[in-house]
Amino acid sequence: MLADGRPEPIESPLLGSAVADGGIRHGFFTRIGGVSGGIYKGLNVGMGSDDRPDDIKVNRCRVAGWFGQTDVRLVTPHQIHSPQVVVVSEPFGKERPRADAVVTATPSLVIGVLTADCGPVLFVDPEARVIGAAHAGWRGALSGVLEETIEAMVKLGARRDAISAALGPSISRTHYEVGPEFVENFRAVRTENERYFSPSAKTHHAMFDLPAYTLDRLAAAGVSAEWTGHCTYADEDRFFSYRRTTHRGEPDYGRQIAAIAITE
Repeated sequence: MLADGRPEPIESPLLGSAVADGGIRHGFFTRIGGVSGGIYKGLNVGMGSDDRPDDIKVNRCRVAGWFGQTDVRLVTPHQIHSPQVVVVSEPFGKERPRADAVVTATPSLVIGVLTADCGPVLFVDPEARVIGAAHAGWRGALSGVLEETIEAMVKLGARRDAISAALGPSISRTHYEVGPEFVENFRAVRTENERYFSPSAKTHHAMFDLPAYTLDRLAAAGVSAEWTGHCTYADEDRFFSYRRTTHRGEPDYGRQIAAIAITE
């Protein structure tokens, strides 16, 4: 059962070991520790959802507070399933930029992305003290949001071979059935992409392995990477899932957040 209280984010062993000396903190937040109710029960931080705005604000304050910051310092873009990246050195104003990744080298800014099946990826170069967060659904991953995030970090002083990346809770192959048009989108870019699809019980459909595709793109880009291994669709107690909501015919869904900050 979900309950109010402190958030209980998942932390990546890879990122944790990369910043063993401290000063950089990260978390893949779950539904646990929020005040929202109904279909949004838990730590819903999705400002684009129809949840109560006051509850969303409390939830975002709790996320920021886990990093020792106020919600004003919590920076999340208006996500559009694109390869667009923004480099930030201060909080956004009233208008959030339309993008799917955020990069910074500024201490005390908590940068994050929201997901509900898509892949949240957090990046860090602990030596250069440059961090990034990317929202990598199939469109973003296919169009290059991961590589664009890495490039933006390098321009801020990061070294590609010093960057570690962690893919957080996202939908797994077991629950990601897609149609033939979806498969063709990937084949059109590269025929070798067929290996990320396996047969489905439904004729002309396939099961897509988004985590494997994401990790391979990160490895090909020259960074160390891992997946936390959590499936958003399968674990309703801890994660929101757009696809699970769709299958149930529910009117809306919550979003969890993945966030990272240079804390000192």
